[in-house]
Amino acid sequence: MTTDDKSELPDPEVVEAETTAVELTDAEETPAEETPAEAITEPEAPKSRFSVAGAIAFGLLPIVALLLGAAAGYLKWEDSSRRDADRARTESVQAAKDSTVALLSYKPDTVEKDLGAARDRLTGSFLDAYTQLVNTVVIPGAKEKKISAVAAVPAAASVSAKPDHAVVLLFVDQTVVVGTDAPTQTASSVRVTMEKVHDHWLISGFDPI
Repeated sequence: MTTDDKSELPDPEVVEAETTAVELTDAEETPAEETPAEAITEPEAPKSRFSVAGAIAFGLLPIVALLLGAAAGYLKWEDSSRRDADRARTESVQAAKDSTVALLSYKPDTVEKDLGAARDRLTGSFLDAYTQLVNTVVIPGAKEKKISAVAAVPAAASVSAKPDHAVVLLFVDQTVVVGTDAPTQTASSVRVTMEKVHDHWLISGFDPI
C-alpha cells in the first residue's frame, strides 16, 4: 500500500464522532413511548356513606309506617263497625217481630197479664201511649166482649241499623175473634223504631204504613 492509499482511509476519530452525532440525532427525532390513556387511572373518590336514594328511603320509612298503621287501624275499626251493625240488624229485627206479636196478642181471661208483659218491651213516649190505650180501651173491651187476638209476622226487613238504634219494616197478620163470631183477619205493614236500652231492644215507635 502506498502512502497515497493510506491518506484516503477515513480517520477513525472522525468516524466515531460522526457515528455519535447520528445516534444523538436519531434519539432526538424518536419520540418517547407514550403511555396509553387507559393505563392512567385516577384515584377513586371515596363513596359517600348514605346515597340520596338511601336518605330518601330512610326519610320515607316513618311516614310509610305511620300510614300503614293508620290504614290498619281504620280497617280494624271499619270491620268492627260492620260487625256491630250486622249484629244490631239481626237482633233488632228479631226483637221487633217478637215484641209486635206480644203487643197484638191476648186472650180475654189473661188480657191484663198478656198486655202488661208486653209493656216491658216498650220505651219512651210510645210506652206511655200504649199503656193508656190498653188500660182504657183494649183491656175493658176484651173482658166485656170476650175478644181475643193472635198476631203473626210473616215477613220483616231491616231499614237501618246502628249499635243502639234501628228501624224495621214488618208485615203483620192479626186474627181477631169477638165472642162467638167468626174470626176476622187483617194484614198491615208497620214501621217499627227500636232503641237498645241496657242490652235490650225496645220499641220506641210503632207507625202503620
